[in-house]
Amino acid sequence: MTQVQSTDAMRFLHDGNARYAGGRPTHPHETRERRLEIASAQQPFAAVLGCSDSRVPPEIVFDQGLGDLFVVRTAGHVVDDAVLASLEYAVLHLKVPLVVVLGHSGCGAVAAAVEGGEHHGHLGHLVEAIRPAVEAAREKSGYLLDRAVRENVVRVAAELQDSRPILAPLVQQEALVIVGAVYTLETGRVEFLG
Repeated sequence: MTQVQSTDAMRFLHDGNARYAGGRPTHPHETRERRLEIASAQQPFAAVLGCSDSRVPPEIVFDQGLGDLFVVRTAGHVVDDAVLASLEYAVLHLKVPLVVVLGHSGCGAVAAAVEGGEHHGHLGHLVEAIRPAVEAAREKSGYLLDRAVRENVVRVAAELQDSRPILAPLVQQEALVIVGAVYTLETGRVEFLG
């Protein structure tokens, strides 16, 4: 695939999700020929930072195939140095023009932050990273978990947009677009935010 613009990448994702949610996925780029075509190099058209939840695999949700998306997944799509380095790699070396932060309804990581309480092991770190989104969501009307999911997506996207030294300058130069999105488990639809 030749280098695409962020507007084309958004259209590919939107169209793919419409196919998937409508029950008409085409399962592109899953052939032996495609596997051989990309064996020596990858050229994804977008990067997706998504939740680790098994119900939200970006390649399926967006009806894409091998080599189409550069995917990084963590519970609650929390950003740490490894996640940031992975996205910087996608942007600098693979030239992706679009990064999507993909949250989803009913997110367990966000629910844990909403519920509060003590979390053992490293789960406490995850909950603490999401807690500011939950506190901001408490100030708004509607179902708290839904509001917190959206707020977490917005905050992570903003964190990436402000990330220096790599991502922020590219966003300012309009060489990179970073957007948030929320997937609804029941409908299969992705809503792009702002």
